Amino acid sequence: MHIWKHFKTITYHKYLVMKGCFRVGLYKQGLLHDLSKYSPAEFIVGAKYYQGNRSPNNAEREEKGYSSAWLHHKGRNKHHYEYWIDYSAHELNNGMVPAPMPGRYIIEMFMDRIAASKVYNGKVYTDNDPLTYYEKGADRMEVFLHPHTREVLEKLLHMLAEKGESETFAYIRSNRHNL
Repeated sequence: MHIWKHFKTITYHKYLVMKGCFRVGLYKQGLLHDLSKYSPAEFIVGAKYYQGNRSPNNAEREEKGYSSAWLHHKGRNKHHYEYWIDYSAHELNNGMVPAPMPGRYIIEMFMDRIAASKVYNGKVYTDNDPLTYYEKGADRMEVFLHPHTREVLEKLLHMLAEKGESETFAYIRSNRHNL
């Protein structure tokens, strides 16, 4: 069990997301981000499977075939696109479909990706890392991300990679109510 290391990792991640959210004017999102990670259902699993270089949820998933911590987390945190998957009410499409995410949660998801990349890549982090990570799973994302959510997220990830944090955050701050 790596209780202290896991606590430091999730707290640093939360701090980075909070810092980013504050820079773009999303104070409530920054303060409330990932509080469920401190709940016993997520924290104990995270400490047990802690590795320091990737999410402990992946290690739990590899051992059990699923992640109980992730199932708990995604259902309580609106900045995860998985939270926004619902059954379709349309007769022709009676399966699971992505619902559009409100802009403030897309922005928080963007900040979450930056923070995760900074935490796991450490000193070798670049502003291209969140885009690179996203592109590794882009094929499956197409099914689960609402087209508007995907469009906004990809625009922000590309802007970050091409123009850096300062310009991207300034853009978000000026346009956050229209995303």
